[in-house]
Amino acid sequence: MNISFTFKNFEPSDHLKGYAEKRFEKVAKYVSDAEADLQVNLLVDKFRHKADVILNSDRIHISAYEDSEDMYSTIDMVLDKLEAQLRKMREKMKNRPRQARPNKMVQMNYLSFEDGSGSAPTIVGTDAYEPKPMSVDEAAMQLDALDNEFLVFRNSETEGVNVIYKRKNGDYGLIDPGN
Repeated sequence: MNISFTFKNFEPSDHLKGYAEKRFEKVAKYVSDAEADLQVNLLVDKFRHKADVILNSDRIHISAYEDSEDMYSTIDMVLDKLEAQLRKMREKMKNRPRQARPNKMVQMNYLSFEDGSGSAPTIVGTDAYEPKPMSVDEAAMQLDALDNEFLVFRNSETEGVNVIYKRKNGDYGLIDPGN
């Protein structure tokens, strides 16, 4: 992340420059884009110390503004405001895929084969349910616990509907349609 500072209407001390650099480096933990730009404008207007911060990256464009009578406290306040906006934005992005995807229902049909008659298989039962989100390991343990031949579940990592089944040699097979 590129951080640039602009000081207007005052000559900053080395301590203030170091303090500002150290404080604004914390913003990098919220931004994954290495090409992100953080522009920090610090200015003194009569007795007011002002800070205006603009963060630009490929998916983020936010700004924050604060003023007070002390430049150090102005830097702390504008950084708190910027971090709060970044946390809120990160939470929104975390929740977005789950909100956008509706729950999928799975319909299962049971086929029955008659031995030796050569007739076509017939559907003898139907079941519809909402698959539970779980990891592949949890699904394997659930399959063992239920003593079924297969289990339909929602993969918690990919959010897709998967099927895990027991193979003839005792191992497990996984069907992932790769939504």
